[in-house]
Order: sequence, then C-alpha cells, then structure tokens
Amino acid sequence: MADKFDVIVIGAGPGGYISAIRAAQMGLKAACVEKWIGEEDQLVLGGTCLNVGCIPSKALLEASHKFVEAKHEFADLGIEAGDVTMDVKKMMARKNKIVKNLTGGIAGLFKANGVTAIEGTGKVVSSTQVEVTDKAGKATTYDADNIVIAAGSVPVEIPSTPLVDGMVVDSTGALELQETPKRLGVIGAGIIGLELGSVWNRLGSEVTMLEAMDDFLPMVDGAIAKETQKLLKKQGLDIRLSARVTGSEVKGDEVVVKYTDSKGDQEITFDKLIVCVGRKPYTQGVIAEGVGVELDQRGFIHVDDQCRTSVPNVYAIGDCVRGQMLAHKASEEGVMVADIIAGHKAEMNYDAIPSVIYTFPEVAWVGINEQEAKAAGIEVKTGTFPFAASGRAMANNATEGMAKIIADAETDRVLGMHIVGQHAGEMIAQGVIALEFGSSAEDLALTCYAHPTMSEAVHEAALAVEGHAIHMANRKKK
Repeated sequence: MADKFDVIVIGAGPGGYISAIRAAQMGLKAACVEKWIGEEDQLVLGGTCLNVGCIPSKALLEASHKFVEAKHEFADLGIEAGDVTMDVKKMMARKNKIVKNLTGGIAGLFKANGVTAIEGTGKVVSSTQVEVTDKAGKATTYDADNIVIAAGSVPVEIPSTPLVDGMVVDSTGALELQETPKRLGVIGAGIIGLELGSVWNRLGSEVTMLEAMDDFLPMVDGAIAKETQKLLKKQGLDIRLSARVTGSEVKGDEVVVKYTDSKGDQEITFDKLIVCVGRKPYTQGVIAEGVGVELDQRGFIHVDDQCRTSVPNVYAIGDCVRGQMLAHKASEEGVMVADIIAGHKAEMNYDAIPSVIYTFPEVAWVGINEQEAKAAGIEVKTGTFPFAASGRAMANNATEGMAKIIADAETDRVLGMHIVGQHAGEMIAQGVIALEFGSSAEDLALTCYAHPTMSEAVHEAALAVEGHAIHMANRKKK
C-alpha cells in the first residue's frame, strides 16, 4: 500500500513546488508529483519556468544586453573595450549551469521541508486518489485528503507551421540554439516573442517578427505600447503587424514562410524560425474520466476565486486555470491553496498581479490601463514622467521610456501603474503595493523617495497626476 498524504500536488513548477513546500510548512504531509526527466536520467523540478522559460530566457537576455552595452555603449561612458565578441556556446553553458543550480536548490528545499518528491506522470483518478505512472510504465495509486493540480501549460503549435528539429522551433528550442542565425523569423510579437527576438537581435540576427494582431501589445497601456514599439524598432526589430502566417517550408538550410498582410500574399526566407504564439493549459490526461472536474472548451480547469474545482478537496492553480499565465501568479495561488487546506483563511488579489516584459528597456504594468478604464466607463486622471528628465537615468545612460500612473478621477485611488524603462520590473512593485493597500496618487506624491534613483520617476508621475511634477513642465489641467 502506497503512503497516504494530506495533500498531493501534481506538477513541480513555480505553482506546484511552492504549494507543496507551503503545505509542509503548515504541518501537512505533502508530496509533489513530477514527470520531467533530465538528460542525466534524473527527476527535474521547477517546471517550464525554471527549466525552459523565465530563468533561462533571463540569463540570455542579461548576457546579450551586456554584450550590446560593451559593444556599443561603453564608449559613451569612457570605457574602451576594444573588439567585443560573443561566445554563444559559453553563454548557453552558463544558462544551463544557472538552471541546474536552481533545480538542485528545489530538491534541497523539498528535503529541508519534508516534501516527498514522486517521479512519474500524475493523474487524478478520484477526489482522494492520484495514480502515478513512472518512466518504466509502472502505476502506483496514492491516497490523499486533498489534491492540487498544477500541471502548467505548453506552447501552442499552429498547423500551418509545424516544428522541424533545429529549423522551426518553439520557445524551448529557441533557448538551445548554439549559434546566431543571420536571418531569424519569429511568429508572434507577444511577451515571449519579443524577449526571444531581442536576445538574437542583440547578438547580430536580422530579426523579423510576424504578428497576426493589428495592434502591438494590446494588453499594455496605449502610450506605453507606442513608446515600446518605437524603442524596439530603433534597436532593429522588424515588427510586422496584421501579418497572418499561412504556411512554412524547410528548403535545405532555409525556412520559407508565407503570410498575408494588407498588401496581400507575402513570402520571406529565414535561416531559423521561432514559433511563439502563446501557450495552452496542459490538462489532457491529468484527470481521469468520471472524476467530475470541469474543464472549459479551451482545456482550462474551472475553479472559483480560491482555486477550488467542481470536486470537493480538489484544487487547481497556475497556467491550467483562468487568469494570466505568470509564474508569480501560480506561486501565490499555490500558497493560498495550501493555507486553505491547512485550515487558514486565505485569498488572492487578482487585481494586483504585475506583468513584465524583459526586453531593454523593460516594460511593466499592474492594474488597469487607460483603454480599459474608458471601456469600463471609469473616469480617470493620469500622470506621466519621462526618464529623459531623470538624473539617475542620465547617469545610467538609460533615458528611454517613462512612468505612468492612472488614478480614479473622483477618489484619487491608484488604479494602475505602467512603466517602460530600465529596471521597470523592479519598480512596478511600488504599483503592486499601492494597489494592495488602496493607496491614492497623493499617498505616493507625499512619499519621500531616495535621490537619485530611477524610482523617482514614479514619484514625479504621482505628482503629475495633479499637475505638480517638479522636474518637468506640467500639462495644464482642464
């Protein structure tokens, strides 16, 4: 008879492993099921984010940005670096080392907290049972008082452009390229596409991005999206909107892509092609028929605000449920669910989840944007401040971008914060805290910020909401 647990978590990504650790910290007997087997034939923890997503992509973004700085920007600072080159294989090896260190770190955390790691593919077979099939095909059924499904997501594939090993790759394959392609195509100009396109653009690829949507980053505040598009175009990214890919064909060492735009049928040739048109929930085969867990037409597991499924004591979190596909959202859901299972009261504020695009400059936002406020009939007032007027930004040689705050016109409550600029991903935490605590724009305006810092742009944007910015000329209020 297999061990019985208070809670079994299916999936060891940023939602699953954190939920299992939290459950163990709450005094529960916890297990986490994971099927990922690495090159060394060992169990790999951390999921997509740690292994082939958030972490490795940031390692490549950081390395490629430093390369661009050394090659093109150090001279402005008085640093003569000479002929700077990039060893792509060494960059990839460093990325792999970081990933290995972190996955090993999770294994250590499991041991320290008493979480049992179970290797295999997990399937919910009843409200209190999980069947785990190991790599040898042996199935074992585990009993649990509670089950948390954290199976994550996988890249969306498009029929018109099937993957071809080494030539047409998804986001995972794009993180494994061992040399810089001369001509790189990217299908999809969303967050993943922009980050991957930026990496290889910095390393010398001619990057063309084909985006089917008519608007650039429609989920981002209009002013911020416009500024971001301008800056990325300046860096050399060729972003083509309203470009709907109709097919691709590998011909020798080239990939020919066909697409349609406002001018009609088009054809373009690349050396490599990355397909990143989004992700879909990984729920197929995770729940046995007849269990009663409801899924929608797109494969997402139906849950309430506290991640309860339609079956008592069965929860689902992260990319396989509604909401943003973000690692930190999954993590917080995992903590919330573990606390609820342990008998505590817990909830999430889904209105205060930040999003970041790790291009340079970074793009970050939290809360609503102007177009959303208008659509909802909310009257707002806004304040913006350009980094071009920031002393620290000048010192950093990073004057591109701006900070923007959206506040309720009547109550002054902060409804959204939007930033494009260096370290935007760090600064957006101020907006998250403001939303979490119901701050007003005046609260931020009355806060003492350290000088000189990039965050002073947030302070000035808050002051600008009422036309009181100090370090720029204010717009006249109507």
